[in-house]
Amino acid sequence: MPSTRATHLVWDWNGTLLADFAAVAEATRSLMREVGGPELTDDEQRRRFRRPIVDYYAELLEREIDEAEFASLDRRFHDHYDRHMAACGLDTEALAALAAWRGTQSLLSMWFHSRLVPLVDSMGLTEHFTHIDGLRGELVSKRPHLEAHLAAKGLDGSECVLIGDTVDDGRAAAGVGARAVLYAGGFADRPQLEGLGFPVVDSLTEAVAVASTFRHCGPRLAEDLRLAGIRPVSGQNQLDGGSPGDRDIGTAEPCSALRGCTASPARESPRNAPRPPGHSGDGTG
Repeated sequence: MPSTRATHLVWDWNGTLLADFAAVAEATRSLMREVGGPELTDDEQRRRFRRPIVDYYAELLEREIDEAEFASLDRRFHDHYDRHMAACGLDTEALAALAAWRGTQSLLSMWFHSRLVPLVDSMGLTEHFTHIDGLRGELVSKRPHLEAHLAAKGLDGSECVLIGDTVDDGRAAAGVGARAVLYAGGFADRPQLEGLGFPVVDSLTEAVAVASTFRHCGPRLAEDLRLAGIRPVSGQNQLDGGSPGDRDIGTAEPCSALRGCTASPARESPRNAPRPPGHSGDGTG
């Protein structure tokens, strides 16, 4: 097995580098009030959030949602989100984490590309990334967008690590043969993230430290993960597209495909200091 370290880091934006969960949470509460949905606490939103977003809304509203209704819900969500987003800032460790990685880096967000690029540039971050991609079309899952993102620069998944904050981020990484480090300070709660079998951390600098230990494990890692490693003891395997709810999050067994690919996990660090209000939708809407 090659001993070279992973060389490229793909960052998620919303809920990861951008501290915008509070904006998403408030926008979702406002939307649910308008349509007779439940009043969700922050913890409940982290526990129940999933993609596709239409399925998330259908679960909250306890009924099916057709294409026309979802388009309306999505538009109204973003109207609320935009009002809260002005108060959003970077995660308290974003700049330090970006500076700590010694390879190349790129940014892949499921927020609108036309708005993402100028916002990233206005924050002085563009120079950190070889390329920046946001959502240009339909969002069902992040995987096809990650495939296109890597292909645009001729990158193989086995060279890459993705740092993100949702189950969808982990599935996307596994689907292209990449590794992932998942951040528990974003949109999804820790049990959901831990169900994937990837490292879960409490700070972005810790995420980079863990990512720096990953080795280049070859292009068949995703298949190895499915066939030889990540299998929740109970419930549906999240990497196979399961949508974990409160009852079906299993405890992942150690992944044999990752043995030899990482050094010892970094020690667990305390959660970040309080963030400015905010957290948008990396595809949240």
